[in-house]
Amino acid sequence: MKTDQTRRGAVVKQAFVKSVPVMAGYIVLGIGFGILLHDAGYGILWSFAMSALIYAGSMQYVGVSLLAGGASVVTAILTTVMVNARHLFYSISMIGRYQNAGRYKPYLIFALTDETYSLLCDGETPEGADPDLYRFLVSAFDQCYWICGSLLGSILGAALPFSTAGVEFSMTALFVASFTQQWLDSHDHTPATVGLAGSLACLLLFGAESFLIPAMLVITLTLTLLRPRLSGKGAAK
Repeated sequence: MKTDQTRRGAVVKQAFVKSVPVMAGYIVLGIGFGILLHDAGYGILWSFAMSALIYAGSMQYVGVSLLAGGASVVTAILTTVMVNARHLFYSISMIGRYQNAGRYKPYLIFALTDETYSLLCDGETPEGADPDLYRFLVSAFDQCYWICGSLLGSILGAALPFSTAGVEFSMTALFVASFTQQWLDSHDHTPATVGLAGSLACLLLFGAESFLIPAMLVITLTLTLLRPRLSGKGAAK
């Protein structure tokens, strides 16, 4: 029993260390969301509920505008599908890792954000650790950071009124930071290059309002075709 507790404690520590890079970003971004939500007239309970039950990062920022503008349910649903369509493509690469996760599986699917994906997409887990528990803890730590940031932002928004202009750009900044870290950590930049090239091409062809889903389709198709070569590189290393 003591050995099991020691092992679990080690997994908790390893998961926390893995999630630390996301902590700083999520707390700051959560604060931004909480401030925007309070500025739109919604208090701390709304901030907690959205971060605990929706937990969708950029969609929560968009959701503030939908709430403030009195958007219909249909509009909210369509907007959510468009903004979060990229998660369909993230999930494809995680099917093999999550399919036998047992009791952790529902939460792992729910909590697969951009940043959590960037931490877990390499498939590496600490030696001797239960991989499903480890991924669950990384995901849970990340959501806790987001919730804490959101609540803090709501409190600060009430106590320290100030202009919120430009706060929404913080999500873009975090995406850039995550991409940069993945680029530095990876020896093969082919997936990143495909992502950049596909996104740029679709941006030019379809425009800023409609390029996301075509870009995801192009990237997924290209990487699928390149998979044998990429797998061969991984095996060679």
